[in-house]
Amino acid sequence: MSECMSEYLSKPSTAFGDQQLLLSGSLVEVALAIKNEIENGSTKTFLVFDDVTGSVIDLDLRGSDADIVERFSHPPQQVTGHYAARQNKPQESMQVDTLETKGRGRPKLGVIAREITLLPRQWDWLATRPGSASAVIRRLVEEAMYSEGSREQRRAAHEAAYQFMQAIAGDLPGYEEGIRALFADDRTKLEQCIAAWPVDIKAHTLRLAFGSSEQPTTKTTR
Repeated sequence: MSECMSEYLSKPSTAFGDQQLLLSGSLVEVALAIKNEIENGSTKTFLVFDDVTGSVIDLDLRGSDADIVERFSHPPQQVTGHYAARQNKPQESMQVDTLETKGRGRPKLGVIAREITLLPRQWDWLATRPGSASAVIRRLVEEAMYSEGSREQRRAAHEAAYQFMQAIAGDLPGYEEGIRALFADDRTKLEQCIAAWPVDIKAHTLRLAFGSSEQPTTKTTR
Protein backbone atom coordinates (compact mmCIF):
# COMPACT_ATOMS: atom_id res chain seq x y z
CA MET A 1 0.00 0.00 0.00
CA SER A 2 1.44 3.38 -0.97
CA GLU A 3 2.04 6.13 1.59
CA CYS A 4 -0.71 8.25 -0.01
CA MET A 5 -3.23 5.41 0.31
CA SER A 6 -2.22 4.74 3.92
CA GLU A 7 -2.60 8.41 4.86
CA TYR A 8 -6.09 8.56 3.36
CA LEU A 9 -7.20 5.38 5.13
CA SER A 10 -5.86 6.67 8.45
CA LYS A 11 -7.06 10.29 8.09
CA PRO A 12 -8.19 11.41 11.57
CA SER A 13 -11.96 11.77 11.38
CA THR A 14 -15.02 12.08 13.58
CA ALA A 15 -18.54 10.86 12.86
CA PHE A 16 -21.75 12.18 14.36
CA GLY A 17 -25.14 10.51 14.21
CA ASP A 18 -27.61 13.38 14.43
CA GLN A 19 -26.20 15.28 17.41
CA GLN A 20 -24.33 12.43 19.08
CA LEU A 21 -20.72 11.38 18.63
CA LEU A 22 -20.45 7.99 16.98
CA LEU A 23 -16.70 7.53 16.64
CA SER A 24 -13.41 9.39 16.46
CA GLY A 25 -10.74 7.44 14.64
CA SER A 26 -9.22 6.75 11.26
CA LEU A 27 -11.40 7.44 8.23
CA VAL A 28 -11.77 3.76 7.37
CA GLU A 29 -12.75 2.92 10.97
CA VAL A 30 -15.34 5.69 10.94
CA ALA A 31 -16.73 4.56 7.58
CA LEU A 32 -17.10 0.95 8.70
CA ALA A 33 -18.73 2.06 11.97
CA ILE A 34 -21.35 4.06 10.07
CA LYS A 35 -21.98 1.14 7.73
CA ASN A 36 -22.49 -1.12 10.74
CA GLU A 37 -24.94 1.34 12.29
CA ILE A 38 -27.00 1.53 9.10
CA GLU A 39 -27.04 -2.24 8.68
CA ASN A 40 -28.33 -2.54 12.25
CA GLY A 41 -31.30 -0.33 11.48
CA SER A 42 -30.15 3.12 12.54
CA THR A 43 -32.20 5.93 11.02
CA LYS A 44 -29.85 8.70 12.13
CA THR A 45 -28.30 11.17 9.74
CA PHE A 46 -24.55 10.73 9.83
CA LEU A 47 -21.95 13.40 9.18
CA VAL A 48 -18.21 12.74 8.99
CA PHE A 49 -15.69 15.51 9.69
CA ASP A 50 -12.01 15.88 8.95
CA ASP A 51 -10.35 16.39 12.34
CA VAL A 52 -7.77 18.76 10.82
CA THR A 53 -9.91 21.04 8.65
CA GLY A 54 -13.33 20.53 10.24
CA SER A 55 -14.85 20.04 6.79
CA VAL A 56 -17.42 17.38 5.92
CA ILE A 57 -16.13 14.23 4.23
CA ASP A 58 -18.45 12.50 1.77
CA LEU A 59 -18.25 8.70 1.98
CA ASP A 60 -19.29 6.00 -0.47
CA LEU A 61 -20.43 3.08 1.71
CA ARG A 62 -21.66 0.76 -1.01
CA GLY A 63 -20.64 -2.88 -1.00
CA SER A 64 -18.92 -5.00 1.63
CA ASP A 65 -16.40 -3.90 4.22
CA ALA A 66 -13.66 -5.14 1.91
CA ASP A 67 -15.13 -3.07 -0.93
CA ILE A 68 -15.01 0.06 1.22
CA VAL A 69 -11.42 -0.55 2.27
CA GLU A 70 -10.44 -1.15 -1.35
CA ARG A 71 -12.23 2.01 -2.46
CA PHE A 72 -10.51 4.05 0.24
CA SER A 73 -7.19 2.66 -0.93
CA HIS A 74 -7.61 4.81 -4.05
CA PRO A 75 -8.19 8.33 -2.66
CA PRO A 76 -9.46 11.14 -4.91
CA GLN A 77 -6.75 12.56 -7.13
CA GLN A 78 -5.74 16.12 -6.40
CA VAL A 79 -6.14 18.46 -9.34
CA THR A 80 -3.10 20.41 -10.44
CA GLY A 81 -3.94 23.71 -12.08
CA HIS A 82 -3.76 27.43 -11.53
CA TYR A 83 -3.41 26.94 -7.79
CA ALA A 84 -0.52 24.49 -7.90
CA ALA A 85 2.63 25.63 -6.14
CA ARG A 86 5.25 27.13 -8.39
CA GLN A 87 8.10 24.75 -9.05
CA ASN A 88 10.69 27.38 -9.97
CA LYS A 89 11.96 29.63 -7.23
CA PRO A 90 12.15 33.35 -7.99
CA GLN A 91 15.59 34.66 -8.75
CA GLU A 92 17.45 35.77 -5.66
CA SER A 93 17.72 39.55 -5.51
CA MET A 94 20.08 39.69 -2.56
CA GLN A 95 23.83 39.69 -3.02
CA VAL A 96 26.30 37.41 -1.30
CA ASP A 97 28.02 39.15 1.58
CA THR A 98 31.62 38.00 1.36
CA LEU A 99 32.28 39.44 4.81
CA GLU A 100 30.00 36.84 6.36
CA THR A 101 31.60 33.74 4.82
CA LYS A 102 32.68 31.05 7.25
CA GLY A 103 36.09 31.35 8.85
CA ARG A 104 38.65 28.79 9.93
CA GLY A 105 37.33 26.39 12.52
CA ARG A 106 33.72 27.58 12.26
CA PRO A 107 31.31 24.64 12.41
CA LYS A 108 29.17 24.02 9.34
CA LEU A 109 25.75 25.29 10.42
CA GLY A 110 24.21 25.49 6.98
CA VAL A 111 23.99 29.28 7.11
CA ILE A 112 23.94 31.23 3.86
CA ALA A 113 25.55 34.65 3.68
CA ARG A 114 23.51 37.52 2.20
CA GLU A 115 23.82 41.26 2.13
CA ILE A 116 21.30 43.18 4.22
CA THR A 117 20.65 46.89 4.61
CA LEU A 118 19.55 48.53 7.85
CA LEU A 119 19.01 52.06 9.08
CA PRO A 120 21.77 53.56 11.25
CA ARG A 121 19.63 53.36 14.38
CA GLN A 122 19.00 49.68 13.67
CA TRP A 123 22.72 49.00 13.36
CA ASP A 124 23.21 50.92 16.62
CA TRP A 125 20.62 48.73 18.33
CA LEU A 126 22.24 45.56 17.00
CA ALA A 127 25.56 46.71 18.41
CA THR A 128 24.07 46.74 21.93
CA ARG A 129 22.90 43.11 21.72
CA PRO A 130 25.06 40.26 23.00
CA GLY A 131 26.64 38.22 20.23
CA SER A 132 27.39 39.06 16.65
CA ALA A 133 24.96 40.96 14.43
CA SER A 134 24.40 37.80 12.39
CA ALA A 135 23.55 35.78 15.50
CA VAL A 136 21.11 38.44 16.72
CA ILE A 137 19.39 38.63 13.34
CA ARG A 138 19.09 34.84 13.14
CA ARG A 139 17.55 34.77 16.61
CA LEU A 140 15.06 37.51 15.72
CA VAL A 141 14.06 35.68 12.54
CA GLU A 142 13.54 32.42 14.45
CA GLU A 143 11.38 34.19 17.03
CA ALA A 144 9.32 35.82 14.29
CA MET A 145 8.90 32.48 12.50
CA TYR A 146 7.72 30.84 15.72
CA SER A 147 5.28 33.65 16.46
CA GLU A 148 3.91 33.61 12.92
CA GLY A 149 3.57 29.83 13.04
CA SER A 150 1.60 30.04 16.29
CA ARG A 151 -0.78 32.62 14.81
CA GLU A 152 -1.28 30.50 11.71
CA GLN A 153 -2.02 27.42 13.80
CA ARG A 154 -4.58 29.34 15.82
CA ARG A 155 -6.18 30.73 12.66
CA ALA A 156 -6.40 27.23 11.15
CA ALA A 157 -7.93 25.86 14.36
CA HIS A 158 -10.58 28.57 14.37
CA GLU A 159 -11.38 27.90 10.72
CA ALA A 160 -11.73 24.17 11.41
CA ALA A 161 -14.11 24.84 14.29
CA TYR A 162 -16.10 27.23 12.10
CA GLN A 163 -16.47 24.62 9.36
CA PHE A 164 -17.71 22.09 11.92
CA MET A 165 -20.12 24.52 13.58
CA GLN A 166 -21.51 25.66 10.23
CA ALA A 167 -22.27 22.09 9.16
CA ILE A 168 -23.83 20.74 12.34
CA ALA A 169 -24.78 23.59 14.67
CA GLY A 170 -26.31 26.28 12.46
CA ASP A 171 -29.75 25.85 14.03
CA LEU A 172 -28.57 25.64 17.64
CA PRO A 173 -29.06 28.54 20.09
CA GLY A 174 -26.16 30.94 20.39
CA TYR A 175 -24.68 29.92 17.04
CA GLU A 176 -24.05 33.40 15.62
CA GLU A 177 -22.76 34.75 18.92
CA GLY A 178 -20.55 31.69 19.20
CA ILE A 179 -19.05 32.31 15.76
CA ARG A 180 -18.18 35.87 16.74
CA ALA A 181 -16.60 34.69 19.99
CA LEU A 182 -14.65 32.04 18.09
CA PHE A 183 -13.03 34.49 15.71
CA ALA A 184 -12.42 36.91 18.59
CA ASP A 185 -10.40 34.10 20.18
CA ASP A 186 -12.57 34.41 23.29
CA ARG A 187 -12.90 30.90 24.70
CA THR A 188 -14.83 31.99 27.78
CA LYS A 189 -17.45 33.77 25.68
CA LEU A 190 -17.67 30.86 23.25
CA GLU A 191 -18.26 28.40 26.09
CA GLN A 192 -21.06 30.64 27.36
CA CYS A 193 -22.65 30.87 23.91
CA ILE A 194 -22.67 27.11 23.32
CA ALA A 195 -23.42 26.02 26.89
CA ALA A 196 -26.85 24.66 25.90
CA TRP A 197 -25.56 22.64 22.93
CA PRO A 198 -25.52 18.83 22.93
CA VAL A 199 -22.49 17.75 24.94
CA ASP A 200 -20.71 15.97 22.07
CA ILE A 201 -21.05 18.89 19.66
CA LYS A 202 -19.93 21.34 22.32
CA ALA A 203 -16.88 19.25 23.23
CA HIS A 204 -15.81 18.75 19.62
CA THR A 205 -16.19 22.46 18.86
CA LEU A 206 -13.88 23.38 21.72
CA ARG A 207 -11.44 20.62 20.82
CA LEU A 208 -11.11 21.90 17.26
CA ALA A 209 -10.95 25.56 18.25
CA PHE A 210 -8.61 25.42 21.22
CA GLY A 211 -7.13 21.95 21.37
CA SER A 212 -9.12 20.95 24.42
CA SER A 213 -7.26 18.71 26.83
CA GLU A 214 -10.30 16.42 26.90
CA GLN A 215 -9.70 13.29 24.87
CA PRO A 216 -12.19 12.50 22.10
CA THR A 217 -14.81 10.01 23.21
CA THR A 218 -14.98 6.88 21.13
CA LYS A 219 -18.37 5.28 21.42
CA THR A 220 -21.16 3.73 19.44
CA THR A 221 -24.69 4.94 20.03
CA ARG A 222 -28.01 3.70 18.77
